Amino acid sequence: MSPATGGPLRLEVPAVFLSVLSAADPTEEPTSPTLQDAQESATNAASWVEQNWSTWLSIGLRVLLIVIIAVVLRVAVRRTITKFIDRMNRTAQAVDGTALGGLLVNVERRRQRSQAIGSVLRSVASFLIVGTAALMILGTFQINLAPLLASAGVAGVAIGFGARNLVTDFLSGVFMILEDQYGVGDTVDAGVASGEVIEVGLRVTKLRGDNGEIWYVRNGEVKRIGNLSQGWATAGVDVTVRSDEDLDRVRSVLAEVGEAMSKDEPWNERLWGPIEVLGLDSVILDSMVVRVSAKTMPGKALSVERELRWRIKQAFDRADISIVGGLPAPTEEAPADPTAGMAAPSAYSNTGSAQSQAASPLAPPAVVPSSGAK
Repeated sequence: MSPATGGPLRLEVPAVFLSVLSAADPTEEPTSPTLQDAQESATNAASWVEQNWSTWLSIGLRVLLIVIIAVVLRVAVRRTITKFIDRMNRTAQAVDGTALGGLLVNVERRRQRSQAIGSVLRSVASFLIVGTAALMILGTFQINLAPLLASAGVAGVAIGFGARNLVTDFLSGVFMILEDQYGVGDTVDAGVASGEVIEVGLRVTKLRGDNGEIWYVRNGEVKRIGNLSQGWATAGVDVTVRSDEDLDRVRSVLAEVGEAMSKDEPWNERLWGPIEVLGLDSVILDSMVVRVSAKTMPGKALSVERELRWRIKQAFDRADISIVGGLPAPTEEAPADPTAGMAAPSAYSNTGSAQSQAASPLAPPAVVPSSGAK
């Protein structure tokens, strides 16, 4: 019964379900859709589109706006980084107003370093901008980002604990490049290894040792860096002379050697300052040490020291100044006595001595012939 009219209860089933039920009935023959059915379907689709087109339009406009902002921001950031890198590529100014500072920076090295920094910065900026835009687009489609962010956080923590050494190496490499601690061609002492830098990476630095071996040093393991190729090197030579030498004369000879060496090639390019006689470094009982020093091109201190010692020795020989120190010179010994290795004569060698007679065997008794033998 119908509660309103009191008549029998009638259930109204939508036409869509009736069509489905009729199609599912195997006993009935399939009927072709009529024009009225097509009009009803078109009307339903139009009404559905009319109800949702505003939502689609708003979502599309949001996505388009997010994409446009991300593209513009990415282009602006990359252009800013490029301008910053171009500024780094400019020729370095003199340090502290001296001409020596301009020699401390290699133009090619600055270019390689700036390119590496620019590549890292551009990659990081692109990743952050694109990732943020992707999350905003997913949020526009009413997708719950909480599980995704939670999973990403858990995965990030797991990766951070599992690959903490890798992260440490990467961050250390980035700061080494940013701070220009060393570059390709520099001679460095990294504590765990030393040699010439042949490659600088974000995770590993390659060094070639003195014997030709290649050291792979992780950037995270480097606690200190001694760069022998930046700035200048110091060549120091200690000259030891007798304590009775005239110091003014010694100083004059050393000054002449330094002045002559500063004018000769290629030492005039390797020397970045005058050769100075620093004075008396120490006085011992029978000798004294005079210190000579000079600023040189990085990595050329050893060759300058060798050449300086060579010239000082020649100049001292001409000036009759003796260089002392080291092992004492061997002295001439008297010729050895040829009889020194012979043993003393023994008393038994003399047959007339009492010792020889006492040691000689007794003679056998003489045999006396008997009378019957006559």
